Amino acid sequence: MKKVHLPLDKQTVKELKAGDMVEISGILYTARDAAHKRMIDMLKRGESLPFDIENQVIYYVGPCPAKPGYVIGSAGPTTSSRMDAYAPELIKLGLTGMIGKGLRSKDVISAMVQYGAVYFGAVGGAAALISKSIKKEELIAFPDLGTEAIRKLEVENFPAVVIIDSYGNNLYDIGREKYKII
Repeated sequence: MKKVHLPLDKQTVKELKAGDMVEISGILYTARDAAHKRMIDMLKRGESLPFDIENQVIYYVGPCPAKPGYVIGSAGPTTSSRMDAYAPELIKLGLTGMIGKGLRSKDVISAMVQYGAVYFGAVGGAAALISKSIKKEELIAFPDLGTEAIRKLEVENFPAVVIIDSYGNNLYDIGREKYKII
């Protein structure tokens, strides 16, 4: 198990390999497709993003409201391909990590290799477990989006797997190849 401390610098990105099990600690941000679209629209208008994207990690999640006494409700990953139209531009601007579930497009993987970024997989169906690693939560942008608003999360030992590393190695492809029938 590798420990990853955020922000996620380029050296750490280079050291992570597809298949590595990690525990992530530090500050990350949440955003889903509606928030991604708004961020790209802001960039097109010459506006600053709601947070400094350089060396940051975005978790693709729309967490449930917190029950009394809890920091956050269930916080499982959403399907990452919904952000594929927007991710390459954010990677180009310095985004070094993304957390979600499912496949990524060739354009996203190319941007990851070109600019140095990694894609982590979080376990779908483990939302309650994942939420226990979230220690603080703060709404920072787009409150009208409800659960899809951008949040700043402080996480401790957030469990994930490196699905695609900065060299383009893809755990989904590696896994399929391993069990390929000749």
